[in-house]
Amino acid sequence: MERVEQNRHRALANFSSFSRAVYSEIEEVGWEHLVRLSEDLKFLSFRVLDKKKRVHYIEIQLDKSYPKSPPSISVDVPCIFRLKWSRDSRLKDLLQQFQEVYKSCPPTSGNDCFIMLCIHANDPKSLPECRFMGSGPTLNSLRKTWQRNSKRWNKDKPFLENVANLLDAELPRPPDYQNSDQQVECGICYAQFLPVDDELGAKSGCGTDYKCDNTSCSRAFHSVCLADWLRSITTTRQSYDVLFGNCPYCSEPVAVKINNTKS
Repeated sequence: MERVEQNRHRALANFSSFSRAVYSEIEEVGWEHLVRLSEDLKFLSFRVLDKKKRVHYIEIQLDKSYPKSPPSISVDVPCIFRLKWSRDSRLKDLLQQFQEVYKSCPPTSGNDCFIMLCIHANDPKSLPECRFMGSGPTLNSLRKTWQRNSKRWNKDKPFLENVANLLDAELPRPPDYQNSDQQVECGICYAQFLPVDDELGAKSGCGTDYKCDNTSCSRAFHSVCLADWLRSITTTRQSYDVLFGNCPYCSEPVAVKINNTKS
C-alpha cells in the first residue's frame, strides 16, 4: 500500500513538472496562437499567419517522454515537413521550422487548393477523412462535390478511382505512367504509386514492382511495402539482402530484395 501511494505521488509530481513545462512553452509561442489544448496537455493545435495573412494550422501530439522524444505533427501545407529535434528543442522552435516550411512551398494563385486525405489505418479501404486547404471558388466547389458524392465510395474499387469519382476529376499521374493492366494497386498500401519522397530514392513515385508467384493469387506489391510488412512478421527470415516469408494473401513463399538506404 505504501509503495502504491509513493508511485501515485511520483506520477503527480511528474505530471506537474510536465504541465509546467507545456504551459511555459505555450507562453513563449503566445496564447493567442493556441487553437486547442487537450485536458492531459499532450495534444495542441496552433494557428500561424503567413505574409499574405493566410491561416495555417499545425497539430502537435506530445509523447510521455517529451521533450526527450520529438512530438508527432500534422500540418496543412502541401510540403514535406521534416522536423529537426533535439533534447533542447521547444515548441517555439517547432513553430519556427513550420514557418520556414510554408515559406518554401510552391506559390499558389487565388484559385489553387490542396487536399489532405487521412486514411484509417484499421480500415484503409473506407472513406478517408478529407481536409481542403486554400481559398476561392475552386476550393468551395471541390468541397461541395466531395460532400455530394461521398456515398459513391466503394470499398471494392481501387483507392485512386474512388477519389477521382468523388471529385468528378481525373487525377494527375506520374510522368512515366502507362495505362496498362500492370498498373495495379499494392496489396499492402492500396495505392498504385509510392509517394514522391526523397527518402525513397529511386523508388519515389514508382508503381508496383513485385507480384506473388502463385498464379491463383498474383497479388501485386511495392517491394518497399512488402519488405516493411515482412520485417514486422516474426517468422520472416533474412539472408544477406533478401527477406524470405509468406504472401500476406495466399501464404505462399515470397522473397524480396531489400535496400536499407531505399535508393
